[in-house]
Amino acid sequence: MVVNPAPGEAPPAIELQQVWLGWRDRIAVRDASGVFPQGSLTAVVGPNGAGKSTLVKAISGRLSPVRGRIRIDPALADDLACLPQSAELDLDFPISTFDLVAMGAWHRLGAWRGLDDTDRDAVEAALRTVGLAGFGRQPVNTLSGGQRQRALFARLMLRDARVILLDEPFAAVDQATTEDLLALLHQWHGEGRTLIAVLHDLDMVRAYFPQTLLLGGQVVGWGDSGQVLCASNLHLARHLCAGETV
Repeated sequence: MVVNPAPGEAPPAIELQQVWLGWRDRIAVRDASGVFPQGSLTAVVGPNGAGKSTLVKAISGRLSPVRGRIRIDPALADDLACLPQSAELDLDFPISTFDLVAMGAWHRLGAWRGLDDTDRDAVEAALRTVGLAGFGRQPVNTLSGGQRQRALFARLMLRDARVILLDEPFAAVDQATTEDLLALLHQWHGEGRTLIAVLHDLDMVRAYFPQTLLLGGQVVGWGDSGQVLCASNLHLARHLCAGETV
């Protein structure tokens, strides 16, 4: 069980130090600096092209900064899990829902060790938690979009990471699934995990995410969601992404 740090005393889980991100001659994020405290729940928002998914890829180690540094607390560096966008996942291969969820334990078991009874019970418990009890034998490629997302959240439960990155976790899923998965995110937050989620629904962010990082190719605002998501900041982010002067 992850212990939530005392208010005001949380050390950095992840720190951006003048980070520039991009490929070749295209820069997606410029000169970003700031801190995700341990135990924080942060939404990453911004217009299309703002650099949100690029930032998640960099934090997860799938993209190296062009300049600057992303510092992850050494105690957490190997305790990070990422749920990428659904478009990046190939879930059409012939695998059962049970086996997909069990993949979350690979970091602990390795590729060759089989599941014991405790591990199997954990998979079944995760399936029940996300509302997929009885779906273990069903092929993943027969699940609906919402059911697949529930299964991927169950896989995160098996991973049991202290830092969790989610790139558009509620895209193309129904309202009931969204509400169930939001409740799970808040459970994880209550356990002191550090959560960073790329989102588009600003009403959801205001209601459920205490911290927000607003990007527009650079950091426009970072902190309390109510303060960051003001009209002037949103206006600036839109114009930065459109390449217009303000």
